[in-house]
Amino acid sequence: MSAPSCIWNVGAKLAEGPVWHAADNAFYFVDIKGQRLHRVNEDGSGQQSWDAPGEIGFALPVQGGGFVCGLPGQLMQFTPELGFRPMLALETAIPGNRLNDGGVDVQGRLWFGSMDNAEEAPTGALYRLDKRGLVQIDSGYVITNGPCTSPDGKTFYHTDTLSKTVYAFDKSETGSLSNKRVFTRIEGSGYPDGSTVDSEGNVWIALFCGSRIERYTPSGELSATIPMPCPNITKIAFGGQDLRTVFVTTAWKGLTDAERAQYPLAGGVFTFRVDVPGLPQPLFDRNAV
Repeated sequence: MSAPSCIWNVGAKLAEGPVWHAADNAFYFVDIKGQRLHRVNEDGSGQQSWDAPGEIGFALPVQGGGFVCGLPGQLMQFTPELGFRPMLALETAIPGNRLNDGGVDVQGRLWFGSMDNAEEAPTGALYRLDKRGLVQIDSGYVITNGPCTSPDGKTFYHTDTLSKTVYAFDKSETGSLSNKRVFTRIEGSGYPDGSTVDSEGNVWIALFCGSRIERYTPSGELSATIPMPCPNITKIAFGGQDLRTVFVTTAWKGLTDAERAQYPLAGGVFTFRVDVPGLPQPLFDRNAV
């Protein structure tokens, strides 16, 4: 495993939603508080940015082209040619909420969470979207994070950030979840932010205020710790042609002026190399069931 290096010191207030777009051979991520969508090549070249019409929590590739994006009170479609277009409204009666982390399973279903933007009230929920429509799967979260699935598709992971708990669920072929249980609780500093799973089923968890990434075995045992050169680590994604480049998003949100001076790369995007590859990024399919 190589040491993390910064490929783009973009200075994002809250970079999130990292995703490798294989067809484009590029890495995409969002700056939620900066209200922007960013693109960069694996080596740090090809930097592009687009303004979003609100706090954008995720942007995930769609079958047939473009992205599905989560914004306060709605899902939107995005293409560089047409920009952002409305797709689906939700939680219109909870104006203090916004959409946060999201993911796509191998069947093409979209999973995403909402959260209280003030990070105080348990108004957040977990949703699933497919051909059958939008369904609320779980609720009672202040900050939802990290929806991801094991390589065999049978275990679903979801995070309650403020309680420092990552949950596991049994996931059926039809996308129903059951048997909610604690996968791990984070010890020491930091809060579990985004999560992802590699090809061996290890769960990688970014630690906000923790200056590190932790890797857990499928049984929930801590197996590796990767120190990072800034405190707020938000999520990772596997990418590159061999899926062994790890992309890391970070944030300067919550840092004092002195801390920002101490950590000049906070809000940058980092990469490092690993031996075990990740999983290919599935594409969202509105016809998935």
